[in-house]
Amino acid sequence: MHQRMAYTTHLANSFEWLAAQPRNSFHAVITDPPYGVVEFDAKEIEKMRSGTGGIWRIPMEIGGSKRRPQPRFTVLSSEQRSAVETYFADWASLLMPVLVPGAHVLVATNVLLSSRVQNGIERAGFEYRGQIIRMYRGMRGGDRPKLAEEQYPDVAVSLRGGHEPWLLFRKPIEAGLRVSDNLALWGTGGLRRVQRDVPFVDVIQSERTPKVERLICDHPTIKPQSLMRPLTRLLLPLGTGTILDPFMGSGSTIAAAEAQGLDAVGVEFDPIFFEMANAGIPRLARIKPREPSRGAGAPLFEEV
Repeated sequence: MHQRMAYTTHLANSFEWLAAQPRNSFHAVITDPPYGVVEFDAKEIEKMRSGTGGIWRIPMEIGGSKRRPQPRFTVLSSEQRSAVETYFADWASLLMPVLVPGAHVLVATNVLLSSRVQNGIERAGFEYRGQIIRMYRGMRGGDRPKLAEEQYPDVAVSLRGGHEPWLLFRKPIEAGLRVSDNLALWGTGGLRRVQRDVPFVDVIQSERTPKVERLICDHPTIKPQSLMRPLTRLLLPLGTGTILDPFMGSGSTIAAAEAQGLDAVGVEFDPIFFEMANAGIPRLARIKPREPSRGAGAPLFEEV
């Protein structure tokens, strides 16, 4: 009988923590990471918290409602963009040995930096297995030229974002083994279906994180439980094993796992976010997400 462990969280640097973990410790990873450049640097976080900007776009109050800050990756230099790839190559190299063969890794990214993230993780030896597109109408962008909005009312400096790519990777299965062999040995190598006759589809509709969840954990990049629960379920094909979130942030991954009786471990470097996540995880796990019109991951269109 599978004995559940309580979820655990660690206040630590992800790189240093991974380097100290035993081999073959985890069966899946799902994470919304920083991009290894500046946005979660201590100075930039302090600017965000004090409302003084930096790389974080601190939006004005509109109609009495203040929107949440978002990082401006368009301001990164070419050197900083190249550093993203090196950052993820180094991180994935540390991650590789602590995962069991066939473990999947799901990484939230954005359209401006996803190719850099993919290249870095592939450099470490992971197999790229595609991506899940989160359709989300709350993305920013499409702004008029700064300080010339009235002069150029019909011009936008960027596309308005409507989706968020989540990159999917897999640690290679040992040579000579089939997926079925790996499932028997490690419980990994495949993905869990939405239903027996319905595989998970790579385009899913999503919602803005509900206010009740944002009030529980005021993290700038908190993801909704209606998204995180089907994604965490997806990565453990047999429903057993331990999920790791090495950039825990709000704790939404850990809460999603806890809500479904799945084992999980979270790592977070920022002490304020760490305490916020620890306080919020039990409450987020008790949230009943809104029921989507279709099961998350189910086909958006009927086959013809």
